[in-house]
Amino acid sequence: MRAGGSWIAGTRPARVIAARGADVFAALDEIARGGFWVGYVAYDAGRAIERIAPRTDDDLGIPDLAFARFDERFPLSALDGFAGPAPRLGHGISSLTRPQHAACVDAVHELLLEGECYQVNITRRLTFDAAPDPLVLFGAIARATPAPHAGVCCFGPPLHGLAVVSASPELFLRVEGRDVETKPIKGTHADAGALRESTKDHAENVMIVDLARNDLGRVCEFGSIRAPRLFDIEAQPGLHHLVSTVQGRLRPGVRLAELVRATFPPASVTGAPKPRVLQAIEDLEPVRRGVYCGAFGWIDGDRDRAELAVAIRTFTIANGRTSFGVGGGIVADSRADLEWAETQLKAARLLRAAGAYEDEPVGAR
Repeated sequence: MRAGGSWIAGTRPARVIAARGADVFAALDEIARGGFWVGYVAYDAGRAIERIAPRTDDDLGIPDLAFARFDERFPLSALDGFAGPAPRLGHGISSLTRPQHAACVDAVHELLLEGECYQVNITRRLTFDAAPDPLVLFGAIARATPAPHAGVCCFGPPLHGLAVVSASPELFLRVEGRDVETKPIKGTHADAGALRESTKDHAENVMIVDLARNDLGRVCEFGSIRAPRLFDIEAQPGLHHLVSTVQGRLRPGVRLAELVRATFPPASVTGAPKPRVLQAIEDLEPVRRGVYCGAFGWIDGDRDRAELAVAIRTFTIANGRTSFGVGGGIVADSRADLEWAETQLKAARLLRAAGAYEDEPVGAR
């Protein structure tokens, strides 16, 4: 895992915790009591927070939470140990074809016109009938796309070979004692200048910052929430992001599970207002997201510290297959063709590194 400017590694996990539904928050309470843990909270854990009428089946069959405790860790100066034959994921099948994705954009526009919501994040999932070595895949994507929150966790036999490989650029929650920070990304473009001048992307970013402020307001001291930085442009290989920073100070006694419950799923991969948007996503997307758009990172229960990234640019390996999600926020002036192109831009470099490709037109499952 990335931990600030360095890499840390652990082997032979001392314990693995997995949970589903409302048990996710009891598991987080246990994790926060002590030890250094690495793992994820799946997007679908949001079903235990907001009331959502289910429309999709659990085809992935993975836990809503999985964390492994590592009692022995060591620093890594480089990723040389992750070299190996280049991964070959091959052909990916999209959960949405281009016309189906356009229909989703049109449906969101109708919701916006009716005043149901202000922004909805629409995603699609690529599924590959291959299960590469997670460490080799991680090495390939980490070298191709150096990301501030990159990491890999292999859960081993307790979870039937489940592994998560992430090159996330986005901070969901950083906790230091009672200080908490989130850095939502909303706005992606290959050209930094175009992103800087885009009123659409700035408007999207403001809406998500407001949602993040509201989420933190549920658990932070009154008057402590601030947004010290708005609309920073951060460069990633091949693209640029519009990033803002929101900070707050947790009320005394607020535990990690309560913080996650107040802010989950992450604002930037849902929309506003969140309860209505979560149902819209359930109604429009044909498959569940799984780990994608959840949170992935580490929790140090001994030091009251945690760093969880938004699980984007993330591969999930389970049941002999690999899934990879990609999406974007839809607002009133979104164009379906440009939104589809943005999903391709976000995925392109990682798919190349993974030996993966997506034909057009893409068939849907």
